[in-house]
Amino acid sequence: MKIRERVKSIGPAIIVAAVVLGPGSILASSRVGAEWGWMGLPFLALAVVLMVGMVALSARLGVIYKGSICEEISDRLGRKTAVGVGIVLFGIVALYQSSNNLALSVGLEPLFEDEEGILPQGWVILQVLILLIANVGIISCLYLMRSLYSAVERAMKILVLLMIGAFAVNLLAAMFSDAPERNASIPEKRDWLPVVALVGTTFSIGGAFFQSYLVREKGWRMESLRQGTFDSAIGVAVLGGVSAVIMITSLLIFHRVPGVPESIQIGDLSSQLEPLFGSGSKYVFCGGFMAGALSSFMVNAAIGGTVLSDSLGKGASMQGRWARHFTALALTVGMVVAIFGIIWKESRDSLMLGAQALTVFGIPALGLAMLYLATRPELTGQRRVPGILKLVAGAGVLFAVLLSVRKVAAWF
Repeated sequence: MKIRERVKSIGPAIIVAAVVLGPGSILASSRVGAEWGWMGLPFLALAVVLMVGMVALSARLGVIYKGSICEEISDRLGRKTAVGVGIVLFGIVALYQSSNNLALSVGLEPLFEDEEGILPQGWVILQVLILLIANVGIISCLYLMRSLYSAVERAMKILVLLMIGAFAVNLLAAMFSDAPERNASIPEKRDWLPVVALVGTTFSIGGAFFQSYLVREKGWRMESLRQGTFDSAIGVAVLGGVSAVIMITSLLIFHRVPGVPESIQIGDLSSQLEPLFGSGSKYVFCGGFMAGALSSFMVNAAIGGTVLSDSLGKGASMQGRWARHFTALALTVGMVVAIFGIIWKESRDSLMLGAQALTVFGIPALGLAMLYLATRPELTGQRRVPGILKLVAGAGVLFAVLLSVRKVAAWF
């Protein structure tokens, strides 16, 4: 296969992987690298393996079944069950879209700070204005683009290349800049919350669930399934590699360094690259961070909108009228909640708590829906799902349940 054809074939995996490497994953990778050092890499590897398995299973379900996942669930378990799946996923997407909006504004802060790290007056108003412009622009493109899938795929490939380039440069900067003084007597932190966040943002069952819709948009058939599964694994592994680069950069800069802040922020990360890039360091790092935010920003809403449309029987294609309407609704809800959080900072904890509580019921439910369809007795011959995929899916569902419970328990 030619290089150009290979790049085109990994489109669905790149779109899903773009959700994986969002702003939350970037910050979580940085925190784990700073607090856990090299011991954080096995956790990332576990999350990548589970994600590859779930993405491969979802792609197979999208090919071997005549209808979409929600259509098949509706035929077997009733329309109400399918609608429940769609509403749960849409709710998760809408709430997490608010965090993408917040990350979009936070990622710009280093660009507006003065030399003393002070933001200009009226920064809150400017944040709200940025979010309004960004969301109105994306919603406008949503309705103006004739082929939504093709446009999203091209945009994701560009943003992914930007992320890889920016964070690779960051790693080189960390490797060749003056090494910070480290103190071996500083006890290594063992805060599990950053690890839980890293695994949770990397192992995204919601993103994997959507892979079945993407392969249908792409027109995959049984003969392309084997190569497509391999391409899916490559796509997720590449983005997992970017997370590893971010983690290694952070551990080279922060691990066992006296005076490192407990909460690693965007400004802290970009400022550490100043020995090599000077004042331009913030532009290099923020470029990668903003690419991650925008990639997750765009795809996340489309996942919720398309699946909700499908669950209601309004069409399973991203190009569909109702899918676009619900995608715009997810973008709007996320923006409004984020603006509320910016203006009334006290509401951010309630926002996060609500998102985590919904995750307990939502994420495992999506995994169970995929596992249910993978184990139907009528799947024989070429349509049969390999045992290894069912095993990984079962482990992933169990892991998602434990992870969700652990995340919510951390709030009490």
